Amino acid sequence: MRKTLWKTGLTAAVAGLLLASAAFAQKITFKDPTGDDNGPGNYTYPTDAVYERGSFDITEFSVNKKGDKVDFDVTVNSPLKDPWGMKTGFSTQMIFVFIDTDGKEGSGFTDTVPGLNVKFAPTDAWDKLVILSPQPPGRVKSEVDDKAPAAEKASILVPNRVKGAGRTISATVDLAALGGGDPSQWGYQVVMQSNEGFPADKDLLTRKVNEFEGQHRFGGGTDYDCDPHAIDVLAGKGAGGADEVQAQHDMLKYECNPDGSSKTGAVLKMVRK
Repeated sequence: MRKTLWKTGLTAAVAGLLLASAAFAQKITFKDPTGDDNGPGNYTYPTDAVYERGSFDITEFSVNKKGDKVDFDVTVNSPLKDPWGMKTGFSTQMIFVFIDTDGKEGSGFTDTVPGLNVKFAPTDAWDKLVILSPQPPGRVKSEVDDKAPAAEKASILVPNRVKGAGRTISATVDLAALGGGDPSQWGYQVVMQSNEGFPADKDLLTRKVNEFEGQHRFGGGTDYDCDPHAIDVLAGKGAGGADEVQAQHDMLKYECNPDGSSKTGAVLKMVRK
């Protein structure tokens, strides 16, 4: 009888530890198709050798809650390199992680930061934005202060440290800064851009997409400012299926007026578990 009770107690203790561990650490992962690092379908990389094939191609995005911290990991389809000596393990990528924490239409923001040229559908408005940049945090925060719309500034988070290793760019933020709650219940969108140390006056460290690619310019877009400056995004259910390539192209579809102003622009949706 004592042996049976001991085993029962041990089993209950192990089960309790597993439940506690599950509550303490929660991870969700989204996949993205390879080879869709072409924006609405026809964007091309800059010609300089530092922009290696696949380096802007998102393949996986994960969110891992560990106690009062949340880890964000974005994996790309090429080994990371630091050709510009940013000392973060990567140089050319610039990533914007938009989060819908409440799932309420009419709550949050549909406009994004200057330089992306994308909006969100009202049903997928974002509440928090985490910027993963190789630039020093102080530089990024200064750009946010100078260029982001006033209403958005308090909702934009710049991690104290962003690092690249292997093919993955990672950062950690406080759960409280994200508003608390359960990250596995939130909606996410990841916009892949390129780190631009000398951005246009109104752009937040983002690289432009022009009609023709150049040494440090993406091509396949327009020389006007009516095209989305997004090289890859999550789409569909975030499962990595072939159908998500077309879903991405549809979201990033745009049309310009003859004078170069936007007639119809890119409208993004969140992916959810």
